[in-house]
Amino acid sequence: MISNDTQHRCSWASDDPLMRDYHDAEWGVPQHDARVLWEMLMLEGFQAGLAWITVLRKRDAFREAFAGFDPVKVARFTEADILRLLDNPGIIRSRAKIEATINGARIYCDMAARGEDFSAFCWSFTDGKPLRGDGMNWVASSPLSEKISKELKRRGFKFVGPTITYAWMQAVGIINDHSAYCFRRD
Repeated sequence: MISNDTQHRCSWASDDPLMRDYHDAEWGVPQHDARVLWEMLMLEGFQAGLAWITVLRKRDAFREAFAGFDPVKVARFTEADILRLLDNPGIIRSRAKIEATINGARIYCDMAARGEDFSAFCWSFTDGKPLRGDGMNWVASSPLSEKISKELKRRGFKFVGPTITYAWMQAVGIINDHSAYCFRRD
């Protein structure tokens, strides 16, 4: 854990200890591991319509339910697995989101089979470099998140609209949107 309570951080991470730890150690850190990038994209999809804290509190249960977010394993999930997941109170039990995750694993695996690295794909939109927000204005989407969203949808991903995509970009450090006064900004 990086934080201490005297440091200034993004206001959304100030009240809840779990959010504070997530912010201080993970959110906005440039992530290049393809599997982790995919996991975070899937979790952001589960967050649609809910607060991120809901997903964060259930993240360990998600990881257990989805075989550690191993795309190869998840891609092989069947209707029986979907029913098992729908019966799991530890996760968000949305059939559409569960099916989107299984489909997303299949897309990830298809990309890999064609020699396309998911991390390289994700970072190709910024030439491999994190972008930096201005630290003063909080936005829900951007022209870049719209572009990435469009490409993800073209490939068949679901729950990847511009707002979800932007939140994912922030989470995995494709864009540094820490507030100007936040100790994690630099």
